[in-house]
Amino acid sequence: MTISYFIGLIVKLFLLLTPFFVLSVFVATCDGMELQQRRKLSLRTGMAVIFACLILYLFGKIIFECLGITLNAFQVGAGLVLMLNGIDMVRSSLPKNRQLPENGDPAVVPLAIPTTVGPGTIGTLLVMGASAFDRAKELHINKLVFMPAELCAIVIAGIGVTAMLYFSEKINDLLKDKGVRILSKLTGMYIVALAAQIIFDGVRGFLELD
Repeated sequence: MTISYFIGLIVKLFLLLTPFFVLSVFVATCDGMELQQRRKLSLRTGMAVIFACLILYLFGKIIFECLGITLNAFQVGAGLVLMLNGIDMVRSSLPKNRQLPENGDPAVVPLAIPTTVGPGTIGTLLVMGASAFDRAKELHINKLVFMPAELCAIVIAGIGVTAMLYFSEKINDLLKDKGVRILSKLTGMYIVALAAQIIFDGVRGFLELD
């Protein structure tokens, strides 16, 4: 696995987690919280995101086999959901201030799931995990190296999102609402393009089977 591929994968996964949209939701959710509480919440959210992503990636193939769903079919479905998420990011405005729930920790729900790891991200990670060996073969990369490298990329991308949430007040002050909105919409455009590629791969798989 080349360094350029690994770095590109980290960037892809980082953008897949929609960091700037998550940042805006986090800032709105934490309105009025003390800095120490906000940073503790960001660390818990980051841990939940990384754990969820690793589980989805590792058990994607098993889930498909148990449900009897082909990878090509799921690629088309996941791509469509991801595309809708991207379109929604492009069209939506920044969330307004939210109140923290009186009971329960918002780190897992709603910040980690479904804000950061939403339906589109879930589908994409499942497809990545289920197709890891096939992609390693296509790229002529040892599968014993390929999967650990992708797992490492997932962790690094999750750490990147966690760092953004940890320093959310500084990043928000630097970018302002307008800057966060622009970056969120640009990320949405990337998500739409990524979704189109996933759908195309699924359709191509169907045509090759025929």
